[in-house]
Amino acid sequence: MNYFELFEIPVQLHVNSHELRSKFMELSRRYHPDFFTNETPERQEEALDMIALVNKAWKIFQQPEETIAYVLQLKGLLAENEKYQLDADFLMEMMEINEALTEQDAGQLSSLTERLQHLQEQIYAPVRATIENFRDDTTSPTDLLKVKEYYFQNKYLERIKESLNAL
Repeated sequence: MNYFELFEIPVQLHVNSHELRSKFMELSRRYHPDFFTNETPERQEEALDMIALVNKAWKIFQQPEETIAYVLQLKGLLAENEKYQLDADFLMEMMEINEALTEQDAGQLSSLTERLQHLQEQIYAPVRATIENFRDDTTSPTDLLKVKEYYFQNKYLERIKESLNAL
C-alpha cells in the first residue's frame, strides 16, 4: 500500500496537507497502539506497523519536495540515493554562485539571496503546471522527467541557501 492509497487520495505531486489533516487524525486514532492492548501480539504489531506508515506518509506530505521525490519513486523514475547528472549550464551557474558565496561580505548577501530566489522561480516555472495539475493517468513520462530535473536542481539550490543562511 502506498501513502496515497493509505490516505485514500489520488496520486499527486502537490498535496494540500491542511486538507489531509482530518484524515491523518482519523488514521492516527484508528491505528493508535493504545487501542490494541487487548489484541493478539500479531494485531499489536500490525497496528504499530500501520501507525508508523501513517506517520511516515504524513511527514512526506508535509514537505512538497519529499512528496515529489516519493511520486517519482512510485513511478520508477527516481532511485534512492540516485546520483543525477545535472545540466552543465546549471552546474556552471552553481559554481559561480558558490564562488560568490565564498567571497561575499555581509553587504552582498542579500543580492545573492535574491539571485537564488530568482533561480528557484526560473526552474519552477516550466514544471509548475505539471506539479500543480498532475493526473496519474494523463501526465506523460516526459513531463515527469522534467519534474525530476527540477527536483534535483531545486535540491542543489536549497543546499546553497542553507550555506548562505549559515553565514
